[in-house]
Amino acid sequence: MKAPKSIQPLIDDGLVDEVLRSLMSGKEAQVFLVRCGQEIRCAKVYKDVADRSFKKAVQYQEGRKIRNSRRQRAMEKRSKFGRDQQEVVWQRAEVDALYRLAEAGVRVPKAYGLIDGVLLMELITGADGEVAPRLNDITLSAEQAVKDHATVMNFVVRMLCVGLVHGDLSEFNVLQSETGPVIIDLPQAVNAAANNSAKSMLQRDVENITQYYARFAPRLAESHYAEEIWDLHEKRELKPDVKLTGKFEFSTETADVDAVLHLINVAYEEELERQEHMRNN
Repeated sequence: MKAPKSIQPLIDDGLVDEVLRSLMSGKEAQVFLVRCGQEIRCAKVYKDVADRSFKKAVQYQEGRKIRNSRRQRAMEKRSKFGRDQQEVVWQRAEVDALYRLAEAGVRVPKAYGLIDGVLLMELITGADGEVAPRLNDITLSAEQAVKDHATVMNFVVRMLCVGLVHGDLSEFNVLQSETGPVIIDLPQAVNAAANNSAKSMLQRDVENITQYYARFAPRLAESHYAEEIWDLHEKRELKPDVKLTGKFEFSTETADVDAVLHLINVAYEEELERQEHMRNN
């Protein structure tokens, strides 16, 4: 196929030999299959901020800082230069997260670099050698669902151990490879220590993915992994290989009604977005 304008510079520089086809188009980027020498890889092309449909991007960017004070001031003032720099930070967040999470033992696509707004990554394949499907496109046995859910919960723990929360985890952002789940789509990953919404985002991540696996293993629906993980995190007892139980003893203190209503509203908006995503895919 004809190379997209954004990928042509990589071809000119010899980093990409050929664009094979479009793989998928999401809310913040379009992914292409490309040939790099003898390897087939993915090239993720980020959409212009004006064309992205990712909601509440500002909420995800809270706590992200850059060392250059001039650029940071421009970002805070929302000048054109500042918006351009914010876009760079948004893109850079994903490649940085991929490197950090791979080192932490989370199965993510291997990143080969971010060049002019194009992220080159490993192509994840399934058991048949073809492009790995998203969880939303497969059916699992109850036994496999419980096993894979435990794997993803360990990934969530390992993410948090290095200070990150995915922020948009669902069956649409996990691939099923030959060896198990692979986490994808991380530009919105948040700094757990610097983002005030980190806890609610982690709760939503865990609830979304648990609801998916509970379709095949209903007993998972009664678990409370999000509360258990965050409680261990706050107590500084969270370790990469911690053995989770899915059980949590809730406090009997009066609930913060405003906080609960906020979570309900966030969950409602996310469900509307999920339904829209399913209609468009």
